[in-house]
Amino acid sequence: MKTIKIEKESWVQGLEKLQDRYRLFGPMADKDSYEFKELNSGDTPVLEHGKQGNTRLSVKSVIYPQSQTMFTYTLDESKDDHHIMKEVELNGKPRAVFGVRPCDAASFRLVQRNFDTPEYKDPFWINPYEETTFVGIACDEPSKTCFCTSVGCGPYNEEGLDLLLVNESKDGNDFFARILTKKGDDLATAAGWLTNANADVDAAADVDFESRKRDAEKKITAKVSIDQLKEKKTTDLFSADFWDQVGFSCLNCGTCTYSCPTCWCFDIQDEVKGCQGKRMRNWDSCMYTLFTLEGSGHNPRSNKVQRVRQRFMHKLKYYVDKYDAGVQCVGCGRCIQLCPVNIDIREVCETMNTYTPAGEEA
Repeated sequence: MKTIKIEKESWVQGLEKLQDRYRLFGPMADKDSYEFKELNSGDTPVLEHGKQGNTRLSVKSVIYPQSQTMFTYTLDESKDDHHIMKEVELNGKPRAVFGVRPCDAASFRLVQRNFDTPEYKDPFWINPYEETTFVGIACDEPSKTCFCTSVGCGPYNEEGLDLLLVNESKDGNDFFARILTKKGDDLATAAGWLTNANADVDAAADVDFESRKRDAEKKITAKVSIDQLKEKKTTDLFSADFWDQVGFSCLNCGTCTYSCPTCWCFDIQDEVKGCQGKRMRNWDSCMYTLFTLEGSGHNPRSNKVQRVRQRFMHKLKYYVDKYDAGVQCVGCGRCIQLCPVNIDIREVCETMNTYTPAGEEA
């Protein structure tokens, strides 16, 4: 595995070089938090935001925008292309996203099982994902709400990344970088980041990666058990008596779903003004009353407890049963940090994992 060193001056110059070839994104200050935004010439992504916690929203918004126009059309019959839906073309440049936390990178592999299947392929998700290079930053200071190591991830996890940065200096200006894929190698080459560590430093860098990984993992004190979820009967968990307690304080605000990197629900709507129209895809949430409202007026999840149950059952049971690939969660802790009424997915997971129906206790 190739390891390079990127010095401060080379880092800034490289970002400028990449502007011609890529659309660049990275964490930027936004009031009291950080958000992934497109970088203009001269912008430098804030890679030390981890000290203040993760970005408020995950990097999924770069690939899967909160609102996205898919098609445009006109009803003006004087136009040759009237009543024909025309797909909106993506910007021709490939994208490069900097400052991706390992948990966010891993989330794309979970979401991919929904958008990229043998039967159905969603080009509005697949195309942006495949043409994006993900540059991660190792997480040396995980938040107290992080539990990524319990769900198959970790602060130095490389899955889903093309290049992984590690701060080499105390001020965070110089990096060691592991090039993980050809896309990562191409980006480093285009940026001029070609300084291979010499033999001794390269060996030391590899040792440092592993020792820092162990140190970072030790800082994650929150542990969640998921080992029994697969064996639980779906009907038992669905009918369990703890859902009223879990959902009692929920406001159905949707903060948990919007901030979650693995939530994928959306709605499609047409917006028309005069004879011009566009078909849009917008994020939606199972927390909202309208999400399951049928044309007949019937709503199979008409109260908030049913909606809260759906969220946790989907992530911690339905996904487990359907894909047999762990839970639909990467342990980023955003929903715990941002929930206004302190609902904690770690507590719900423990409750589900250890639940035994009344009358079946040993």
